[in-house]
Amino acid sequence: MRSGASFRHGLSQSHDTHAIWTVEAVKQVKYHVIATRDLFDPSNTRLLDACPEAPLAPGDRRLLVIDSNVARLQGNRIESYFRHHGVETTMLSLRADEAVKGWDTVTTVVDAMNAFGIDRRREPVIAIGGGVLTDVVGFAASVYRRGTPYIRIPTTLIGLVDAGVGVKTGVNYGRGKNRLGTYAPATATYIDRTFLRTLDERHLANGLAEILKLALIKSAELFGLLESYGPRLIADRFQGSTGDLDAAAVAVTDEAIHLMLEELQPNLWESCLERCVDYGHTFSPTLEMEALPTLLHGEAVCIDMALTTVIAHLRGDVGAADTDRILDLMTALGLPVWTDVLARPGILDGALADTVRHRDGHQRLPLPLGIGRHRFVDDVTPAELSRALGVLGSIQARPSALVGGRP
Repeated sequence: MRSGASFRHGLSQSHDTHAIWTVEAVKQVKYHVIATRDLFDPSNTRLLDACPEAPLAPGDRRLLVIDSNVARLQGNRIESYFRHHGVETTMLSLRADEAVKGWDTVTTVVDAMNAFGIDRRREPVIAIGGGVLTDVVGFAASVYRRGTPYIRIPTTLIGLVDAGVGVKTGVNYGRGKNRLGTYAPATATYIDRTFLRTLDERHLANGLAEILKLALIKSAELFGLLESYGPRLIADRFQGSTGDLDAAAVAVTDEAIHLMLEELQPNLWESCLERCVDYGHTFSPTLEMEALPTLLHGEAVCIDMALTTVIAHLRGDVGAADTDRILDLMTALGLPVWTDVLARPGILDGALADTVRHRDGHQRLPLPLGIGRHRFVDDVTPAELSRALGVLGSIQARPSALVGGRP
């Protein structure tokens, strides 16, 4: 047998005629996250030669699936890039937001792949857009002919540091956030901050919520960077208009990607369900779906983090001063710490119960320990949630509620 696979056949010594075959195999997974600047400048060849598994050469062809907003702003420039390099393209422009992140949009992508006549070994689909777009295309590619390669070019901050660097794909089903999904790594993800220059401040803050998540559970240094530079990076659209801001933008995005990959790599298929990067994702899936289209993903995550910071504070794991710093930074970044959905009776209990089902019957709820560390708990009660919700309600009404001591 080839290395990495084994095969056993048990020969019964009795008269039992029921044979058993056991097949074991290991499949290597490798994908690339490639940072660049101004990817679609004709002089930039990173898309052509940086990924050895998916080179591009004159005469090749590609199906591009692109967010309709990106197509409106940069579609002509993107098509010109491929023409310049002799690559034939077909472009599918899609609306891509949570409200349409479902099966119908998946079939639209599958129809385009089918009409294009994808060579599933040599013609990876190229997804250009935010996390919703790359999720939909990744899912469609993973089920088309049992797996077709694809390349991600995220154009939002949340795509650059979160949705674009893992292996999960997902689309919503009914009221369930990402209820349908697969583990399907893109062949490569290209990280290019120049796409962020057209984003509004709300969508940049949306991405910073996922960076803040990593800072709270893994890196006090990253938290300090966000305190020092976060609002200025938003105002600058992460473009590095000064040397100081450029260094900060590189440090924040690179560290966030590194911390995320550091957590994902040993546990790509989530065989271990205690995942610290699930911080902020215990209550937020329910809040996000219930509040559609009011909340963006990162905003729902931030509200979850605000609530769980209060839970940790009430348990004595996060001091009053650090709780103030966390909530102050959320506000400084333009992120919400409250949604009226929280006031609906039973919403948090139901959200926690849904998460418990997702985590194999346990809460496995990551909570911050101060700033930059975490622990997992499995004993959050409805009474504790109710108390934390009351405290958070008073905080959002009076931002200085925690100054000087615990509530």
